[in-house]
Amino acid sequence: MIPVENIRDWRGRPVVDPVEAKIGDLEAVYVDTLGDEPVFATIKVSSLFGKTKLVFVPLGGAVVTPAHLKVAFGRELVREAPSIDPDGELHASDEPGVFSHYGLEYRTGSLGERRLARR
Repeated sequence: MIPVENIRDWRGRPVVDPVEAKIGDLEAVYVDTLGDEPVFATIKVSSLFGKTKLVFVPLGGAVVTPAHLKVAFGRELVREAPSIDPDGELHASDEPGVFSHYGLEYRTGSLGERRLARR
């Protein structure tokens, strides 16, 4: 896994898919509250109409290169992922949808606490 202190340095850098098609730019890192490991990132993407949104992508399998951050998921899947406004926040009720979009299991902590925290 990529150390969170290292991936933070990549904010604003390009994020690409496995075939190196650009998805957008890295905006933030979300850690798993159960282990403080980076598990998701938000990527700033723009639509055809100029509206900007932040989409979520898992960091499992991601690779940092000198030019970009390469994630393990295709561009279209990522661009269709759950999103928030650039000045918005991820609500606890929306967390399960972020995980399920990528076929990942979602479980709260033992006391029902949230899984994702922005760092």
